[in-house]
Amino acid sequence: MKDVAFAQPYFFLLLLLVPLMALWYWRKQRTRHVELRMSTLQSFAGAPRSWRTRLRHVLFVLRVLAIICIIAALARPQSISHGEKVTTEGIDIVLTMDISGSMLAEDFRPNRIEAAKTVAKDFIDGRQDDRLGLVVFAGEGFTQCPLTIDHVVLKNLLLELKSGMVEDGTAIGSGLATAVTRLKDSKAKSRVIILLTDGVNNRGSIDPLTAAGIAQTFGIRVYTVGVGTTGTAPYPFQTPFGIQYQKVPVEIDEEVLRKIAAQTGGKYFRATDNKKLTAIYKEIDQLEKTRIEVMEFRRYREEFYLSVFVAGGLLILEFFLSQTLFRTLL
Repeated sequence: MKDVAFAQPYFFLLLLLVPLMALWYWRKQRTRHVELRMSTLQSFAGAPRSWRTRLRHVLFVLRVLAIICIIAALARPQSISHGEKVTTEGIDIVLTMDISGSMLAEDFRPNRIEAAKTVAKDFIDGRQDDRLGLVVFAGEGFTQCPLTIDHVVLKNLLLELKSGMVEDGTAIGSGLATAVTRLKDSKAKSRVIILLTDGVNNRGSIDPLTAAGIAQTFGIRVYTVGVGTTGTAPYPFQTPFGIQYQKVPVEIDEEVLRKIAAQTGGKYFRATDNKKLTAIYKEIDQLEKTRIEVMEFRRYREEFYLSVFVAGGLLILEFFLSQTLFRTLL
């Protein structure tokens, strides 16, 4: 595909000289004629006018056209050829989020689950051209939102998430398997799962590594994110005297999460606070954009040569006519 642009369009301001040239030429023509006082012009009424007289202004028109071509050449017209080296059908991504009771720990602000929802929302906003879905898990996994391009609906369903929606527990394998089910029939060039959890698999009938093997079979890449500070984290407990905080140990099965990521061609991340979690999602966002980014190229070709050639031709023609056919009219 080709477009035309001008590298130095400000030279077109010189076109303002053209009307001034026309005015100068008109006044010059008026002063060149010799005045003769006659009692009557009746004897000249039928005198024929030669074709050379009728075309006497051709030389000026040729000169003006030549100047216009020179101005166009100074503006440097360029043809722009551009295209794409790589094309893609986009990415299908399923966000898979742990909503077990431990996600209420407040080592993140206001807590882990709300922090995860916030960064997931920002991630969705940055993937306007991709289909995204949402799978959640605790004691079992279920689909909160199937793959969709309607990100408004997706974000509304994301905001509705809360701990206690399903039986408590951490069924990482079930959550991952559910996400794989959503992606296995996808025709997208790239299929991705982002799995976020803060615990160790202790529920469900599917082992996490078995689910990872299924994902690998379908060519689905899994990024795993472990959330939780190191050591212990403050956790709110409801008591007869109100909410009391106790320190609970942070237990994340990082070894399994690393294996899931490595087996599927993804990457494992550890988030210890809100800032780190945000940075992780931004890194995943860039990693996936790098994989499917369209590589555009543009090639500029100078096109002013034609204007210069035409201007030269017009000036030569003007000079030739002024020395031949219109010589006696000068």
